[in-house]
Formats: sequence, C-alpha cells, structure tokens
Amino acid sequence: MEGALSRNAMRIVVAVLLGAFVAVSAPTTALAAPLKGYEALQVSSSGSGKLTLAPGETKDFTITFKNIGTASWANMGPGYVSVYTYGPKYRASLFQDLSWKSSTQPSVMREQTARAGETGTISFKLKAPKVTGEYQETFNLAAEDVAWIPGGLFTVKIVVAQTPKAELLVVPPTQSPSSPTGLSALTLIRSQKKVLVSKGGDAVTYTVGIKNTGTLAWKRRELRVPSVSAASVRNETMNGSWLSTSVLVANAGADVAPGALEYFTFTFNAPRAAGTHVVKYALVVDDQAVPDYWVDIPVEVTSGSPEAFNVPIVQEIPETFPMQEPMLRVGILIVDGETNNEVKVSCETAWKLMGGDGALLAELPAGKPVTALYKQSRYWFDRGNGFEKTPHFLRFVPNEPNAVCTVENWDRRNRGADRPYNRYRNVLELRYNDAKTRTWLINELPMEWYLKGLGETSNVSHMEYQKALVTAARTYATYHFERGTKRGPEFFHITGYADDQVYRGYDQEANSPRIVRSVEETRGQVVTYEGRTAITPYFSRSAGRTYDWGEVWGGDVPWVKGVACPCDKEKGYNLWGHGIGMSATEALCMANRGQGWEQILHYFYTNIAILKRWK
Repeated sequence: MEGALSRNAMRIVVAVLLGAFVAVSAPTTALAAPLKGYEALQVSSSGSGKLTLAPGETKDFTITFKNIGTASWANMGPGYVSVYTYGPKYRASLFQDLSWKSSTQPSVMREQTARAGETGTISFKLKAPKVTGEYQETFNLAAEDVAWIPGGLFTVKIVVAQTPKAELLVVPPTQSPSSPTGLSALTLIRSQKKVLVSKGGDAVTYTVGIKNTGTLAWKRRELRVPSVSAASVRNETMNGSWLSTSVLVANAGADVAPGALEYFTFTFNAPRAAGTHVVKYALVVDDQAVPDYWVDIPVEVTSGSPEAFNVPIVQEIPETFPMQEPMLRVGILIVDGETNNEVKVSCETAWKLMGGDGALLAELPAGKPVTALYKQSRYWFDRGNGFEKTPHFLRFVPNEPNAVCTVENWDRRNRGADRPYNRYRNVLELRYNDAKTRTWLINELPMEWYLKGLGETSNVSHMEYQKALVTAARTYATYHFERGTKRGPEFFHITGYADDQVYRGYDQEANSPRIVRSVEETRGQVVTYEGRTAITPYFSRSAGRTYDWGEVWGGDVPWVKGVACPCDKEKGYNLWGHGIGMSATEALCMANRGQGWEQILHYFYTNIAILKRWK
C-alpha cells in the first residue's frame, strides 16, 4: 500500500490487575458505500474478544470478515487482501512478531479467494511487550494499492500483566500418589481467598491453580458440579458461560504432567441467599473424578436475590377458561463467538423469513437454511443470493404451527452435552437489545410445548413428582409472562438456562416421553394464591427443612413458608440451592411413598389453590 507514513505508536499504560485482556471494537465504517466494489462486514474475532498475554508472551489472533461487496478478494497478486496498522496508518506496532510481513503489516488473508458473500480470515501473532500496561492497536483491512476496505477497521485493546501471584496456599485432603487411580491434586493458587458479593446471583469470575500431585498425566480435565441425586433440578451457581449444566470449564491442551500446575478460569453465579456459603466443584480427569479433592470457594453474600414479587402485573391471564394458552418467549442463545456471531436456521417444513415490521423477506422450502446476524445497527441475512440487510429484527416462521426449526451452526455437544439440543418448535427470532448490548436468539412457542422441552429432571423419575415439578415450572413461567419483569428489556420472558428454568427444546422433548405425558396430564394447571398466580420457587435438596421466603430474601410471601423435609434429613443431605419453596429430593421421596402431585404442591406451598387456567 502507498499513503501516509506516520509511525508514531499509540499506547496507554495503566495499572495492571491479572492476565491480559483483548477487546476488538466493532468496525466503524461497515455501512459506508463500497469503494471500487470492496466492502467488508466483521463477523468474528478469536476468543470472543478476549486473550490472555503475559509480558513477552506470543499468542495467535484471528478475525473473520464477510465480503459484502462485489469485488472478489485474493491473498496474492494485484490487489491482494491483508491488514495494516492504522490510526495512524503504517505505524510500527509494539506487538510485532517475527512472523509478520513487516512491522506495519501483520498478515495476508488465509483463504486463496473470498468471493462476494464468502468469508476471509486474517490470522497473525501478537507478541506482548515487556512493559505491563494497557495498549491500543488499530488495524484496517486493505486491498493492496487499491483501497482501504470499508468495514475493515478494527481496534484491539490489550492489557499486558504479570502472571497472577498466589494469594493463598491451600492444602485440602488429597489422594496419596500411591492411590490405585494415580490421580491426586492440590490447590496452590486462588485469585481470591474469599469472594464477597453484594447481591445473590451475581456472576463471579474465578481463577484457581491446581497441581498434579498424582502419578498419571492429565489429558482432558474438567471442573464439574458435584454429583447429586438424579432428582436434582438445577445448580443455582450455574452461569451461562458453562459448557453444560454440569461442566464449568474444560482444558484439553498439552497434557499436565505429574508435578505440573494447571490454571482454570471460570465464572459462576453466587448463591442467591444472603449469608456465608462454600461453593464446591469437582476436578474430573479423563472422565474420572479425582478422589477426595474439591475446588472449594468461600462466598459471602451480603444481600439476597428475591424474585420480582411486588412488580405489577402487565399481562394478567383471566381466571376462567376457555382461553388461548400463553405464547412464551424464551431466550435460548446469546449470539456471539460460539456461533461466529451468526445463526444458520432451517425448518422441517416450508417456512418464511419475516422482518420485525411484518414484511415478508423470503419464502423457503423445508431444509433450506438462511444465515443471519446483527452488525452495525443492521440485521443481515443470506438466503442464497448473498447478504442483504434490513433495520428490522428477523423472524424464522414455519408454515406449519409448532413445526421444528434447527439452528444448524449450534451444537451443544461442543459444551459436553449428550445431544446437540439445537432444535426448537415454532418461531425463532434474532433480536439485538440496547439494554445489555447483545443479540439473542429467542424461541416463541405455546406454553405447553415449552414445558415438554424442559430439562429440569430425569425422564425416569416418578411421574407424580414430575407432575408436581412441571406444574411449578408452568406457574413460574406464567408468573413472568404476566409481569414481564425478568427479561422484558431484552424482549423475552425467561431464559432457557438455570437462572430461570433449563429448557432444551425438541431434542429434550423427543427423548422424554414420560415428562411429555406429565405435561399433558396437568395441562393448564397453575398454582394460585387468593386468585392470582403464585410464584413457586424450587431447588435441588434441603438439609432437613425449607425456609420462609423472608428468612432468605426478606419480606413476606404468605404461601412460601418453611416446612420439614424428613426424607432429606434421614439421608443426611446438605443444602443444595436457595432452600426456598419445594425441595426436589423431598418431593421425589413423597411421590415414591405414594403421595400425589397435588398433595406435594400443597405441602410445600401454604394455602394455595391449583386452577386450570387454559384448556
């Protein structure tokens, strides 16, 4: 490229915490008119915009663009596509690696060609300087000697810091290296001695360094929630970043030899109840738990996290039926780097792509996919003719109501699940919100179909217990449908994750015939108190009793009072969950001892009525 030759590097040095953080800003010119047929749309960057660097450390960085212009891109010959430093142009970068083409030009496009509608990938190494601090590097996509490509500008913010120092040496009971399993571990490093949060349910990011004190090398290693009864409905510390409902994080790089140290960084949600807690996770190596070892994290919550109890009703359901059952909107996927910031959707019947303004954008046959994404204040979709754009959110609508649609580029087996769990009934919607500046894929479907896709309990558990659970779940969803309290600013009622209720869609439904039957046999049944829908919290297991709402969250909810849980007490269980409302293990015990689902609900929720709200 020819042009200005200013080479003054720009950097901002600030105080250092832990690690190094890389954030890639959105392109600022993506909506500019194409220049000589060139235009790009940034669709992904490595690590979802995060990278850890120590002083002098080198790591790979990758960014992908879609060619939304008319000119083809090439990685050699006249007009080849690469990236240069920018802002100012052609400055020597402090992060230059020996692999760069020059101090101002990190790399050329990886693919030989990228025609209109295709993607081009730029990969290069970033080598951190020796001086710790916060830096800013700006680059731009360029067609050599032809154009700076509109939409190809991106900025990388980098914090370089020393490796975290150990704050606490912990020597928990560990398995002797002479154990027949050969597995043993010792916690050496923690990012915090004790976690202090002001509000229950807040997300906490935590790092732990674990030494392999056994005799076997570790290959695949995971942190998982401890094993609990199959009746367990959820782990309240589950965070949306987890690989599955039971796996927090998995490392599968180079083997960890005996005597070596392995770092795990993960995020969990603080317990919802105020007070002092110990959150515990197991280390699992090659699908075998390390004996007698836990990652135990002291957590103090200064203020509990009650549900939206006193929020006014905005969509009250009539107390009599017949009526149409609620149409629930469930946030199922934050569209980010996991799916390259886009979704690829098809349906099992003929279907339509609709705009949020009601406009028909495309009619598709069964099995025909459309790729869609949100970028630079526009929604982009490719139905086979190259990318088109609209200012309105996108809806994927099967011609046959409640038919199944698939998110083809999302497979939860990559998170450790047993199935893809990427098929959903009825409508899918791609929608960005300003409230949390993120894009969700939302599933809109009738309440009863939603309940059939719940993953809150095992298909083989007692059906009276299942009926009690799905009725509580129906009530919970109805409560938030009526009020629009939890997720209203993000345009849906609840998420499909454990911070609301675990929902896995059609794959779960197809493999849970007993749960489907339990839903059908309790259709429309909702827990009420004095004529209104009653919020019905539930949790995994108690330590022998449940608690009054006010004991944990403050205030008075007259139907949520503490009750004894003799089965849990007999089994010597520890509390697992917030302790409010229905204990799943006690409810299962009651069902196994002959009590019906209505008896179970009346036991845990005081002076309630169970009403059929829709046919």
